[in-house]
Amino acid sequence: MTTWQWLSQADGVARGTAVVLLIMSVISWVLILYKAWWLSRAQRDTARATSAFWQASSWEQARTQLPGFDRAALITPAVDAIENIVGGIPAAQHSLAVASGAQVQTTRLLREVLQSASHRLQWGQTVLATIGATAPFVGLLGTVWGIHHALAALAGADHVSLEQLAGPVGEALVMTAAGLAVALPAVLAYNLLGRKVAQVEEQLEGFALDMQTWALQQGVQPHAAVATIPTPQTAMDYIANVGSR
Repeated sequence: MTTWQWLSQADGVARGTAVVLLIMSVISWVLILYKAWWLSRAQRDTARATSAFWQASSWEQARTQLPGFDRAALITPAVDAIENIVGGIPAAQHSLAVASGAQVQTTRLLREVLQSASHRLQWGQTVLATIGATAPFVGLLGTVWGIHHALAALAGADHVSLEQLAGPVGEALVMTAAGLAVALPAVLAYNLLGRKVAQVEEQLEGFALDMQTWALQQGVQPHAAVATIPTPQTAMDYIANVGSR
């Protein structure tokens, strides 16, 4: 009996189980292929953007060429956060952010940037984990229901042979195999992609730490400590001068 013949003779529960497994398989493979491509590109771009940023001769040059390397925009927000602290957006007067000092401000803003990047990197991982964990049970549900359906059909027979029982039960067990076939790629991809996500996160954390150390070495002060708030043009001139030291 072919798959289509089995589906045509199956009831609504068996067909529904097969459709659910098919949807799970399509979703998992779309996520696997897209995330594998996106993470590979992000990992390469992060390494290239980090190298290009520190090799730039000035802050202005680094900011200009960074978007071309950082296509996933994982590093650019960290640079923007440091730029805001150096001379961009001032913190509110008499706030805890001002009282905390420059080091705490940079740590807080860079932590928020890293959390946002981590959320983007982790996108889809929960779906893969869910499919990997639930697909075998969905297939098992189809198997149990198929065996129940087969035994109910043979209940009224005067004589039941092994041949009569083996066919329907064997066909029902196909659902368990289908559930495993859906779950295994999702679990493997979750582990492999999770390792690549961790590698990119390590790159971003290292860059953020370097940015914080660099900014503090340049003598960055909290905005409340200065007598006047610089204008945008003055702030950009100061950033350019700092980067060219």
